Parts: sequence; C-alpha cells; structure tokens
Amino acid sequence: MDLQEKIRTLPTRPGVYLYRNAEGEVIYVGKAKNLRSRVRSYLLEANQANAKTGSLMREAVDVEYILVDNEHEALALENNLIKQRKPRFNILLRDDKTYPYVKLTLGDRYPKVFVTRRLRRDGSAYYGPYFPGNLAYRVAELIHRAFLLPSCKVDLSRDHSRPCLQYYIHRCLGPCVRGLTTPEAYAEAVRDAQMFLEGRTADLNKSLHERMAQAAAAEQYELAARYRDLLVTIDQLQEKQRIASTEADDADVFGFHYENGMIAVNLFHMRAGKIVDRREFFWEDLPEFVAEIGEADEASTRPEESVAAFEPDAFFSALLKQLYIDQPYVPAAIYLPVDFADRGTLAALLAQQTHHRVELAVPQRGDKRSLVDLAGQNAKQSYDQRFRVLQPSRKAVQDALQDALTLEEAPRRIECFDISHIQGAETVASMVVWEDGEMNKSAYRKFRIRTVEGVDDFASMREVITRRYRRCAPGEEPGAAGEALPGLILIDGGLGQLHAAAQALESLGIVNQPLASIAKREEIIYLYGQEDEPIVLDRRSPVLHLIQMIRDESHRFAIAYHRKRREMRDRDSELLEIPGVGARTRQRLLEHFGSMRSVSDASLEALAAVVPPKTAEAIHTHFHPAAKSPAPLTILGS
Repeated sequence: MDLQEKIRTLPTRPGVYLYRNAEGEVIYVGKAKNLRSRVRSYLLEANQANAKTGSLMREAVDVEYILVDNEHEALALENNLIKQRKPRFNILLRDDKTYPYVKLTLGDRYPKVFVTRRLRRDGSAYYGPYFPGNLAYRVAELIHRAFLLPSCKVDLSRDHSRPCLQYYIHRCLGPCVRGLTTPEAYAEAVRDAQMFLEGRTADLNKSLHERMAQAAAAEQYELAARYRDLLVTIDQLQEKQRIASTEADDADVFGFHYENGMIAVNLFHMRAGKIVDRREFFWEDLPEFVAEIGEADEASTRPEESVAAFEPDAFFSALLKQLYIDQPYVPAAIYLPVDFADRGTLAALLAQQTHHRVELAVPQRGDKRSLVDLAGQNAKQSYDQRFRVLQPSRKAVQDALQDALTLEEAPRRIECFDISHIQGAETVASMVVWEDGEMNKSAYRKFRIRTVEGVDDFASMREVITRRYRRCAPGEEPGAAGEALPGLILIDGGLGQLHAAAQALESLGIVNQPLASIAKREEIIYLYGQEDEPIVLDRRSPVLHLIQMIRDESHRFAIAYHRKRREMRDRDSELLEIPGVGARTRQRLLEHFGSMRSVSDASLEALAAVVPPKTAEAIHTHFHPAAKSPAPLTILGS
C-alpha cells in the first residue's frame, strides 16, 4: 500500500501521526483532531507546490498514527514523541541554560543531596526549579549544615576506614564509617530535610519541638541543643528560601529576534513581581518545514530579509509544548509576542497538569506588552552576541561555564592536565592554568613520570594528580587543610583519565572537587559524578571554545616538554657511543660542563681536566672529526 492509499484509510479520530523516510527514520511528528483530514491536507498542499510541505512530502514514504481520546492527550503525546525521536522537520528545543533542582537520592541506602539540572525517573525526589540558579546551592549548603546530609561521591554501600573532612567540620553524619551514626538517626535527618524542601516548615517545627522536649526530659542535653539550633536556623532562613511558587504574580515573558535563517529567544522569569533571571535559546538551522514559508518577522530589524522565511506562530507553538509539558512547575502567566492556533488547548492542558489556572496571553498594550518588548530587545542583543561573533566578557564566559557544568561557583582558576609519551618512552605530563580570564604561564608545571613503566596513561594521570594536590589534601588535624584547590580541574582525555584523576583525589581525602574531562575528536565533556549525562555544547559556544583553548594549551605544553626530554635523552646517549665513556663518565662531564652542547664545544685541554687523556682525545675526535689531531698531551710527572 503506497502512502496516498494509506492516508485514505486513516481514522477520523484525534491522534498523533509520524512521517517516516525510506530509511525508516521518523522525520516529522504532528497532532490532529481529525487524523485523516489533517494528514490528507499535506498531499493537497504538496500538489499545489506549497513550499512548506514540499521537502517533507518528497522524503516521506510512510505514515504511522497513534489514536488518543482527546486533543489534550494528542498534545502531550506529540511533545513526548518529538523529544524521544528528534525528527528533523520539527523544531527541537535547544537550551543553553537550565535551572537547577535539589535532588534527594531516596533510592540509596543513605540518601544524599545534590544540585542537578536534569530530571530523571530514578527514584529520587527533585525540588525546584530555583531562581536564580545559585539559590539551589545555598539550599543544599543549608541542608549540609543543618541536617548533615552529604553530597560527596563516596560509595556509601560499603564501610570505609575513616571519614572525610566533611564529617570533622560537621557537615555530614558520617554514614561511610560504621558506628558514627545509626540508620535510624540518618533516616530521621532525611525526613527532616524532606519536610524542609517540601515547604512543610510547620510540620518540621512541630516535630523538632517534640524531639527537643523528649531529649531534654531524657537529659540528653547535647541532642536537645542540636534540635534547638536547627529550629533557629530554619526560622532565620525560611524567608530567604525562594523556591518557585504558584503565586498570581509569577510569570514567564518571551521575546525573539529572527534574521538570516537564525533565531534567538529570550525568556524572562518573573517571580513575586520581579525579574529574577533570564534564559536564552538559539537556533541556527531551523528545519526546512518551518523555514521555507511565512510572513515577515515583525521583530526583525531587517524584515525585507526574512519575508517568506519564518512562521513565528508555528515556532512558539512547538517551543512552548517542549518547554512546559511534563515540567513540575509552570507559572500562572506566560506572556508571548505572537499568537498561535492551539494556544487555548495548551493552556487547558497545562492547567490540568499543574492543578492551577495557566494564562497564555499575547499582550497588546500596557506594562505587559512593555515586558514582551523588553524581552525582544534582549533577544536582539543575544542574537548579535551569538551570531555576529562578538567577544563575550570574561564574567559572561565564567557564568556560562558555571551553568554548563553545573558548578556551585563560577571558576576563577582552572588547572588542566595532559599526558604525553611515545609508546611509553619519556612519559611526561603538563599542567596549565587559566586564571581570571587569561592563561597564567607563571603557574604552569611540568611533571616527569617516575613510577609508571610502559604505556599506562591512567596510572600516569593518578601519579600527576596525587603529586600536584598532595599539599591541598586535608591535614591530619580535624579541619586542617593545605593549599586552596582550583575552581575546576580539567583533564585532557576520556572517562578513563577522568576516573583515574578522581581516584587520586579520593585517595588524598579531597571530595566535592569539580572535576571534568574533554574527550578528543568528539569534544564531549564528562563531569565527574554525572558521567552518564555527558555535556555536548554547541560548536559556537564560548564555553566550548574556552575549554578547547585550555585543553590545546595543555597539549602543546606537554608535547614541548616531551620533545625536550627526548632530545636530552638522545644527546646524552650519544656520549655512551664513544669508546671509554660510561654512565659515570657521562654524568661527570654533564655535571662539570652543564650541558651536552658545552661538552661538544669543549677544547681538548678542558676535557682532559675532567677525564683521562685518552678518553678526552676520543671525545674531542668524536665531536670534531675534521680537526687535525694535536700532539699527544704531556702527562706531568711521567
């Protein structure tokens, strides 16, 4: 059955349709109230030489469909299939910035608290999103300090010999060492943290008051004092915690700028009536299905260039579905620059999903329209900075790096390591330093690998990281520490090198240190602790350019040092080829003259002052074969 015959057999009920090409790949996903009518319209438009559907129908050889009960279900299913299949002719959400959540790993034996920007169905509880992004780190810090739940990478499924520094500074209950805490006490701390994160502060206060009274009655005064301090901390910080809520004055505001086939979108997050953060989206290769037809973009400063090139209504319809459907939080109002056909259906679906009214509005005048215009102006600036290749500021790059790698703070100092050798010979390592926006060459370091024989990059990386950060390790005294650690340790290599570096840091007792690697060729960034979620940055991203620049500098420095070591080895071995020169004689010559070049340039008399006359003659003749042999040296006292 060909495509046209199959379309004529489609049902007239609501559903989702999927076009496939000759290779069986899904190339477009859409929804419809009436499947047969909607899919048949593609044939009619293609026969009328409509550019909008021409490319799609030339590639499509088959169509599949999934029936649903209503348009709401079709909308949700369409969104899920687009995210799963990533069809080429659909607009796909590409996000340079996501907002963090606090993750409580309830599925673990001893749950931990992390800050993450990715939601997973892994049995953990997620709280947020948090605006601005650093608020999530402040909340996690409060949980470490008040409830003593860790966020380290230590394996808590087995017992360890001693706790890390976090236990000694009272940021962890110490579940890694048997006897430091009990499962009951740890479970109580987890329940308290849950109540705090869920905003159930009244229940938490009541529970803490009861436990404080019981501890005091049992004359457990230290425990009672801990509950008292916890109550004070929660009361003091409760107002500072601004987890996104469903208040009426929470809103998201969109603006966009389209030009030359590329688009920048700005999203302002308003919470409690104030703009608390901004989010940017970019597309530089919009699908043909959208980019071949449309009216002039009113937001563009050059409308004559974008005529018949863009449909903002179709674009925002696709964008909002991917951005809000199945998300744990949707604000009460979303202000848009353009209207689209299924705006009412999407608003109803989001209201059903969030259990509160969601307004999707296209303001035409007043303060709300001014906000939309402001977002559009910022989108124009974002477009210029992204696509006109303006140099971003150091602060902007640091902030973007913090967002991309989900770091607690924007790194001021990055130390990058690379290993260099030829088939295991003369293995060396380099460390280069990026600090405050530029390479700090005075802080570069070279390492000659001492303990590794043959080709073993992983062992070499462990040795280098251990030697470099031994002075940064926590001291034997509780709370003592050495040198300050960098904001980020970057490894040139893949997962093997990353894990080798992590093992070295763990052996030193250094935990919670931001550690990442960048794999060659693929340019994929692996963040330690999130290896199953590698970071793939846009090729235009200034963050990727910065990481590549630091990595390349580390590689250059390692290669230069390895070449120098190899040249020294080759020159030193040349002496051993001379009759009468052994290892001890070679060492004596190099110590006396300082370098191989000085040995080769030395006169016969100078050589004879260090080694026996016959050996001196042999060395001089080796380096000056064309010179006439001088008269034999007179040996004094003979």
